[in-house]
Amino acid sequence: MKKEIRPLVRGFYDIQKLRIEMGNRIVAIFKHKLGQEPGEKEDVIDIKGKIILSKLRSEFSRITDGVKRVTVKNLVGYDLISTLTEFALAKHFGVKGVGPAMGGVIISEFDIEKAKYPSSLWMYAGLDVAPDGCARSKRKEHLRKTEYLSKDGNIKTKKGITFNPFLKAKLLGVLGPSFLKSKSLYAEFYYGYKNRLISHPKHKEKSDMHRHNMANRYMIKRFIVDLYVEWRKLEGLPVSGEYAEEKLSISH
Repeated sequence: MKKEIRPLVRGFYDIQKLRIEMGNRIVAIFKHKLGQEPGEKEDVIDIKGKIILSKLRSEFSRITDGVKRVTVKNLVGYDLISTLTEFALAKHFGVKGVGPAMGGVIISEFDIEKAKYPSSLWMYAGLDVAPDGCARSKRKEHLRKTEYLSKDGNIKTKKGITFNPFLKAKLLGVLGPSFLKSKSLYAEFYYGYKNRLISHPKHKEKSDMHRHNMANRYMIKRFIVDLYVEWRKLEGLPVSGEYAEEKLSISH
């Protein structure tokens, strides 16, 4: 499915079909829970489906009202959302600031099965830190030598970037501003980190644009960590903690 989605997203960034399909899948799951048989048509969310989605959003808001981190112990279940798995599924559908086009980019560009750690997604998206301590970029000192088979059949080396430039541009240039504009919960990471940069002597002399870029990058990295955890769980894959948490005992 990824091979089909990727060229669509690359060629037609405003694709809407992905969000409809995700909505249909969620509707089908909760219809089954209510004892209803899902409809045969998968291309349009029917009236009952819209009612279910509306109720899901309502229950989701009630569950998260006053609770920052929902766990098995503090989960208060309702008619539709009664387990942590169902809560995670509803959460996946409603991340404020992630539209259908960006959802298509995330699904088609990332390969969650290959991402053993959250940092694996960071590196692929160009959000990691280069050996010189600076944010990853296309600068000459950040290029990496790789081997390739030339047309004449010989193995040669070349220098190239280590990340997906299309994905990085969409995450930092589209998703980041979308989080801020929609006042997403992830915007809290941006403003909190930016205030820390302004107050820190090391970053006090940096321009406001420089601090903005740093805070934007940090916000997206926090989103990717959550994406990694929820996506790996849904796929039934093992979930690893961040390096800072597992090795340095630093928690966010």
